[in-house]
Amino acid sequence: MFNWFTKVDIHCAVRLLEDKLLKFKIRQLEAFRAVAETGSMTKAATQLGISQPAVSRLVSDFSATVGFEVFQRRRGILEPTSDSRYLLAEVKRLIDSLDHLEDLRRDLTERTVGHLRIACLPGFATSHLPSVLVSFLKDRPGVTVSLEPDRPERILEWIIGEQYDCGLTDGYSGHPATTSQDLDIKSVCILPKGHSLENNEYVTPPDLAKERLIHARRDSWFFQELARGFSANNVEINSFVEVRQFTTACTMVNEGIGASVVSALDAEAFRETGIIIKPFKPAIFHRLSIIQPASGPSSPVVLDFIDNFLESLQPFVANSIEAS
Repeated sequence: MFNWFTKVDIHCAVRLLEDKLLKFKIRQLEAFRAVAETGSMTKAATQLGISQPAVSRLVSDFSATVGFEVFQRRRGILEPTSDSRYLLAEVKRLIDSLDHLEDLRRDLTERTVGHLRIACLPGFATSHLPSVLVSFLKDRPGVTVSLEPDRPERILEWIIGEQYDCGLTDGYSGHPATTSQDLDIKSVCILPKGHSLENNEYVTPPDLAKERLIHARRDSWFFQELARGFSANNVEINSFVEVRQFTTACTMVNEGIGASVVSALDAEAFRETGIIIKPFKPAIFHRLSIIQPASGPSSPVVLDFIDNFLESLQPFVANSIEAS
């Protein structure tokens, strides 16, 4: 995992380093390090892209500030004195820290490089997510992606173990090693082309009493909500096929077999096939969760992707986003 810094963190870190370096000019430290590495004022000037007299002046000023000579000439080579050798390691560390902070600042402002690791439900990998990624990556040529579809249990394991940056899943009930943003996605009834309910404004459980229903797994939260809706209308579900993914139900209905109540997000991907999509009453929702390791995002790119993904879901969301 990469260390994650917010803009505030970076600002505070820079201020801390600036306090440490208050007595010195950054350019003095760079000149001191360059001469120590090259053994020559001339070579250090070439490395820094400045003149040899400028390097000599910077080293002289640095020596005056610390209160002792920082170099001695031995066999024609400038070497750090015994006192300045103790300074050299600290100077290198401070300059490297500033370079690292600059890299982080660039990532925060440009957000065009990085690797994004996404675990998701299989339905997302083949329907909604590819178009979101295409749009997201269009202006980010330096971003690469690993996309791994699997079942909710495995996705949770991966996020707990910080093997992936975010997981797009359902059936999430919380875990102390993760955080989540939960959304309720609208549900719709889907029917084969030419079905007798085509002209209905919406579809209810009594309308589906004699339909062979393709539905989610019986142990899923969504099926339990669906069963409650049918029970409240004194209708039994005419179970036909039990499936794990809504896309499977959509595919079967598109082939003219059965009816189903599915996530509006999954149904939308099949709209152009001509299947009938109708609001379902009573309203039930598919709870979708975007989960991350509790340690926080590994890069600004992860946050940008999640923002883009959330925006893509807005037409299908039934409630406001909740964070946990």
